Amino acid sequence: MSAVFNFQSLLVVILLMICTCTYIRSIFPNFIGRHRIGWKGIFWKMARIGERLSPIVSASCIIMAFYIIFV
Repeated sequence: MSAVFNFQSLLVVILLMICTCTYIRSIFPNFIGRHRIGWKGIFWKMARIGERLSPIVSASCIIMAFYIIFV
């Protein structure tokens, strides 16, 4: 089943993309930072969400991990 049709898988994919984009931006700031518009701007927006809402994103990752392991 595709991640688009399963809500839990969609949340996992979104959380992983946010964490990955934030990590890549912290190591290579110009790689994601220069593409702010267009379809590549999605990665820049995900990196900004990860930077500004890092406590909420990390709590969501922990909750999702416990949910996947124990449920």
